[in-house]
Amino acid sequence: MNDLFAKREPDAPLAERMRPRTLDEVVGQPHLLGPGKPLRLAFESGKPHSMILWGPPGVGKTTLARLMAQSFDAEFIAISAVLSGVKDIRDAVARAEAVLQQSGRRTILFVDEVHRFNKSQQDAFLPFVEQGLITFIGATTENPSFEVNSALLSRAAVYVLQPLTDAELAGLVARAINKSLFLFNLSAAARDSLVAYADGDARRLLNLVDQVATAATQSGQTEIDEAFVQQTLTQSLRRFDKGGDAFYDQISALHKSVRGSAPDAALYWLVRMLDGGTDPLYLGRRLIRMAVEDIGLADARALRMTLDACETYERLGSPEGELALAEAALYLAVAPKSNSGYVAYNRARELVRNDKSRPVPEHLRNAPTKLMKALGYGSEYRYAHDEPEGYAAGENYFPDGLPPSSLYEPTARGLEGRIRERLEALRELDRQAVKPARDDRGQ
Repeated sequence: MNDLFAKREPDAPLAERMRPRTLDEVVGQPHLLGPGKPLRLAFESGKPHSMILWGPPGVGKTTLARLMAQSFDAEFIAISAVLSGVKDIRDAVARAEAVLQQSGRRTILFVDEVHRFNKSQQDAFLPFVEQGLITFIGATTENPSFEVNSALLSRAAVYVLQPLTDAELAGLVARAINKSLFLFNLSAAARDSLVAYADGDARRLLNLVDQVATAATQSGQTEIDEAFVQQTLTQSLRRFDKGGDAFYDQISALHKSVRGSAPDAALYWLVRMLDGGTDPLYLGRRLIRMAVEDIGLADARALRMTLDACETYERLGSPEGELALAEAALYLAVAPKSNSGYVAYNRARELVRNDKSRPVPEHLRNAPTKLMKALGYGSEYRYAHDEPEGYAAGENYFPDGLPPSSLYEPTARGLEGRIRERLEALRELDRQAVKPARDDRGQ
């Protein structure tokens, strides 16, 4: 008779049951694991070395660390930087020392999400890595150049893992169904839908297959089509780390698409980020920046339109307000481009930074009191509205002793083309003008 109250071990998730047991079972990363490639050579060398595995979730970082320990018959200790502290590091080191004394075996210390450790926590590994007591393997979804201490980074090889391709994921689906003996047939369209939902993440893919299998068993389905997959997986979960590289890469793609006058690509990246859950008003602020930096005076309406789009979103919210942001992105993409205002501003900053503090010329100073007038403030100032064409030709508005500088050089694109023509005409008047003489005080 079965004991109804006997402890029953829970079934492992499909992703765990499918975890590769050998290097040849690993799906993806041919640039690292193919014949003669760096990680394959590391496994074949017979000598482990410290490394950092950098890549998005679900591409095999933990699996590779486990296989490394297995391949070298090393003790495997895994800690998570999210849950662990310096005490856990010390405990791991003590365990590594005990293993070395008792069996002579080396230890591989695997630190998941290593970028979550602060500087002092990362520094705690260094002495033991240098002594050879532990072989350090860190896993991170963030750029180690920014998130890992230089001292630790210099002692570890960095391997960049890539998201799995659609073909690799499709093969993984077939392997999962065959190995797990699921009693259903999966249509090609259903398989492609699962692959799309997985978004390059093998763990996510296997979890989705598990969900579909559970739903099929409960409903008695034996033929799984795309509609069943869509019904089962009611929410699309794109990979979108709001604070990580994927986020900034997509922002970069959006900005460069607008700058490159590619409206379709700009709309695609905007929607990708909205779909991923980013704050629409953050995107609005980035659009404002594009209007200022990349369009500027070539189309002065661009800035106003992006500001209006943000205000519209604030009133309507999602999803209706997102349309205003989309229209702003499209407008910016097709608008004439100019960064001459941005360049001129940076030139002015550089000029002021490298120059001394020069006084305002007396003819440009305000003179609200009799004393100031007596001192010559505002003397011989030329009121532009009283001059021919409303322009005081030949006048200098820079500080005395500072040669006039051509900081702003408008392009011939859009409205700036007209601005350029106007400035050229005014500068010609300057060249023809006879500058009024002033005494040594600039009067």
